[in-house]
Amino acid sequence: MKLPASSLLTAAFLLGQAKAGWTNESEVPFYGLSPPVYPTLQGSGSTSPTWTLAYKRAREFVSQLTLEEKVNMTNGFTGVCVGNSGSVPRLGFKGLCFEDAPAGIRGPDFVSAFPAGMHLGQTWDKKLMRAYGKALGEEYHGKGVNVALGPVGGGIGRVTRAGRNWEGPGPDPYLTGEQMEAIVLGVQGEGVIACSKHWLLNEQEYRRLPSALGESMSSNVDDATIHELYAWPFMNALRAGTGAIMCSYQRANNSYSCQNSKLLNGLLKTELGFEGFVVSDWAAQQSGISTANAGLDIVMPNAGWWGKNLTQAVNNGSVSIDRLDDMVTRTLASYFFLDQNTTLPSPQIFSPTVQHPILDVRGDHDKLIREIGSAGHILVKNTNNTLPLKKPRYVSIFGFDAEVKPVPWTNPLRYGGGYEVNFGWETFNGTLIVGGGSGSNTPSYIISPFKAIQDRVIADRGVLRWDFYSQDPVPEANTEVALVFINAYASESFDRTSLSDEFSDTLVLNVASKHPNTVVILHSAGPRVVDAWIEHENITAVIFAGLPGQESGHALVDVLYGDVNPSGKLIHTIAKRDEDYGNVLNSTVDQSAFPQSDFTEGVYIDYRAFDRDGIEPRFSFGYGLSYTSFEYSGINIAQTTGAHTSAYPSSDVSVVQGGHPELWDVLFNVTASITNVGKVAGAEAAQLYLGIPTAPIRQLRGFDKVFLKPNETATVAFALTRRDLSIWDVVAQQWKLQSAVYNVSVGASSRDLRLNSILSV
Repeated sequence: MKLPASSLLTAAFLLGQAKAGWTNESEVPFYGLSPPVYPTLQGSGSTSPTWTLAYKRAREFVSQLTLEEKVNMTNGFTGVCVGNSGSVPRLGFKGLCFEDAPAGIRGPDFVSAFPAGMHLGQTWDKKLMRAYGKALGEEYHGKGVNVALGPVGGGIGRVTRAGRNWEGPGPDPYLTGEQMEAIVLGVQGEGVIACSKHWLLNEQEYRRLPSALGESMSSNVDDATIHELYAWPFMNALRAGTGAIMCSYQRANNSYSCQNSKLLNGLLKTELGFEGFVVSDWAAQQSGISTANAGLDIVMPNAGWWGKNLTQAVNNGSVSIDRLDDMVTRTLASYFFLDQNTTLPSPQIFSPTVQHPILDVRGDHDKLIREIGSAGHILVKNTNNTLPLKKPRYVSIFGFDAEVKPVPWTNPLRYGGGYEVNFGWETFNGTLIVGGGSGSNTPSYIISPFKAIQDRVIADRGVLRWDFYSQDPVPEANTEVALVFINAYASESFDRTSLSDEFSDTLVLNVASKHPNTVVILHSAGPRVVDAWIEHENITAVIFAGLPGQESGHALVDVLYGDVNPSGKLIHTIAKRDEDYGNVLNSTVDQSAFPQSDFTEGVYIDYRAFDRDGIEPRFSFGYGLSYTSFEYSGINIAQTTGAHTSAYPSSDVSVVQGGHPELWDVLFNVTASITNVGKVAGAEAAQLYLGIPTAPIRQLRGFDKVFLKPNETATVAFALTRRDLSIWDVVAQQWKLQSAVYNVSVGASSRDLRLNSILSV
């Protein structure tokens, strides 16, 4: 078997692919080990009574349609929304309205600009994640949107410098899965279909689409890694009931994701029991018949390779009428699953560039945005209790990130959509509240750090000085604290080239050289290295401020002045230098006609790789300081009774959406006590790491956030499921428990493990 010359795939990879039946492009001969097409498992509605009823209604509807009407419903159209599906006017079906983005509706006015998915993850707060989804759902529903294009679980963040890492909660599959599940429940609880994306392996922007050079990049990944890392968070979204999945741009093991029958028919619809519909990312369809037979159900943003071609393919037998019926049935099942035929208003996606009636759907979401914003700020350095600020009378503000620039809109439908190089490579000229591209949002206003700090200084009857543009500013002589604002920008369609920039680092050092009490605030669309200045003796505090949305300044001031005790924690390992991230630092650059990106690191990304290689990070995954202190004690592990505990899930149990139901059985409950031993109230996100035999030495398998008053103690609880304890067996093609001893650790970060114990399976 001969692989492409660029490939570095190992024998283990080949075995995993052969056992898994990966498919299917002719330029890679070994994919012929399996059939080129996996038959589509038609949606059954067996997951729940609600799905059963939805399928009954969908089938009744489809039975009334002509061939042309069925084909029409698989096509995207240009309309009032970013995407619109075909309609059936004679039966009262107006089609589906699809809208970006995962951090707020992108395009119309009188909507909210929520924190980015990365920032939400930094809260480590499941209640806030659920509330976030609910608020998004309320706004989408209010605007008459059927399908919200989110949440994001892929790319998961394999490539450290990838341009879209900020849209989701980072490179840990457990944290990402919990956030996806919470958002899906929140959005769909408001009657809006959540479209979880991007399925699957779209981990870089470079050559994500075909170009003059040739085909898209191929993400070459072994079967176990796909299950244990990349598909893992989507299992949570599916379990929560996500009604739609978006297939991604790039190729997966040399087959385009939207025509990869192993990914769509095999893994998603058969193994994971997906009941809803698959929609292509915009312009991600690269063929006609193969996408239909592989499991794609709707193509966006237009008919693409389908339309009359699909009608012809059905008539000549290239695509079966059963497959076409299944496409339409799945779409309508999700529609009926959420009762959108009776509860959803007509779409009203008015542009801010034209006059129109006002439809304000924001409610009081600004309060939630501010709460999430402050909860996601991460304090990583605080020498001599510099923070919280104690009503300083003289305050100086420096840096390009402190204020909204005079003209922040390069695109009237989104904030942060343009690429800025005014103040150094890969920075945004103005305060950064969200990344760029289709994942951006449309704020009705922005509270900048400068405005919020100025309001606070005025209230304290102090004096404020500022300089947003100088690289070497001169602080006011009497200044008690110098606040320096920098950012690191990222956007869809390109990947970052560095995790720092010279302009910003020089600015920080220049201020610190002149002021003994310098506080650095960093808004960043991904990991940002800080070793150029982090140990400077005059830099007394540092906050990783994330991408906090429209209430950015208020959220920051809440933390700076101690109205809110910081409780955010890192969702990325922050290295001491770019190179410490190893082979996954940069996107793969391959200018051949069939470019290849080999994921030879397997599941070892971010903290898993740092642990394996013995690399000391600057700040560890899960790290974050507080204005108080917490003690951990009393770890307890209890095995549940009644749960099925054989090595493999039962073979005679039907799969439901989210996979084999026994994967979600709780086998062990772990508890511990957390005590606030400091002087102020605060919240602590306790984390459970599991050492699974034949796997990384520690993997996140639980987190629980508790708010405690001084001297108060609370119990944190972690439920360990069969899936949490299992590995993927490529030979048996099942999840497998190992009869072994598992290490269990509970602590404040992946490198600050306060309690340790074991459990036996």
